[in-house]
Amino acid sequence: MAECRLALSPADEERLRLLLLKEILAQPAQRIAAVWPLAGEVDLRPLCHAVSETGRQVLLPETTPKGSPLVFRRWTPACPMIAGRFGTSHPEGEIEVPDLVLVPFLAFDRFGYRLGYGGGYYDRTLAALDVPAIGFGFAGQQVDSVPTGPYDIPLKTIVTERGIIRADLPKPL
Repeated sequence: MAECRLALSPADEERLRLLLLKEILAQPAQRIAAVWPLAGEVDLRPLCHAVSETGRQVLLPETTPKGSPLVFRRWTPACPMIAGRFGTSHPEGEIEVPDLVLVPFLAFDRFGYRLGYGGGYYDRTLAALDVPAIGFGFAGQQVDSVPTGPYDIPLKTIVTERGIIRADLPKPL
């Protein structure tokens, strides 16, 4: 799946960001938790600037010790970034609580389940916050079924470069 991401064009990535911005702006949320990209990930930095220009706040995650939910810090276009755990970066800004979380993944299925990076950070974070979440990635990352466990939280909305997927179906047992 990581290789699939690398094969996509800048135009695909721009289309994904535009659809994601449209979906964000359709929500009443004012504090949007995004992500700063790691190598090979979708680059949401232009999206962060666009969201900020609408007057909404952008929050970025600070990777906490394993077993803890993420914390989010306020980002502005001028704020310095600090090196975090696992090659991540986060702003120095104040800790804030988002009212919408953007969630990356390696793979997803039509039921809204996602395969992350194995740390369980987003499942713990979504369980703790109980706020809407939007998954984002490329259409080629969709698989028939993602393995799930008792703590996995499905996403109701997933945005790809091909469109918006509403995952309202229960996953068969």
